[in-house]
Amino acid sequence: MQKKINIAIDGYSSCGKGTLAKALAKSLGYVFIDSGAMYRAVTLFMLREGVDVNDEDAVSLAMERVVVGFEKNAEQQSEVTLNGVSVESEIRNIEVASKVSEVAKIAVVRTKMVALQQAIGLNKGVVMDGRDIGTVVFPDAELKIFMTASQDVRAQRRFAELLAKGDDVTLEDIAKNLEHRDTIDANRENSPLTMTSDYRVLDNSHLDRDAQFALAMDWVETAIQGV
Repeated sequence: MQKKINIAIDGYSSCGKGTLAKALAKSLGYVFIDSGAMYRAVTLFMLREGVDVNDEDAVSLAMERVVVGFEKNAEQQSEVTLNGVSVESEIRNIEVASKVSEVAKIAVVRTKMVALQQAIGLNKGVVMDGRDIGTVVFPDAELKIFMTASQDVRAQRRFAELLAKGDDVTLEDIAKNLEHRDTIDANRENSPLTMTSDYRVLDNSHLDRDAQFALAMDWVETAIQGV
């Protein structure tokens, strides 16, 4: 029986981390975990409850009422739940996107989410994407991938995605949101977006899904052989 590994995929917003992670998990029979969805669920809770995210005490109290989990939908795909209810569609709007980086940088939020993520990965066979998966959550992951793409490409991809969902957005708004999130993610004090020398860098500015999947699968096979 082939040994299982943990695969950490980090990188900037709208680089296709989730798309690649889902494809790898499906191909390998692994569990896919969207760590960003977990932080989006927390952000949704804070918005619904009117919590001042600049008030650490208020956030700490609110987190006591937050339970984030995952459940399989009818297509057997993993969906994030907030207090037992799927919020997969609600967490993808621009309002949540505009606030998630601010919420995700809060220490009490990250501590709770990281502990949950690490528990999920104990038995290996997990593909998880986010910002600090290979540096904080799974520092010993057998394969770490850092995904990137030009900001113009990322903005166009995100714009097309939201338009397809019927959201009323502009390309300028999307570009500003990505730049804002990049700045917060890279400069936050707690678990900033960064990479170490053991990452494989995947720039998909000019790669289609099939090409990036094939490249990543080569890396997976090499990592498994090294276990």
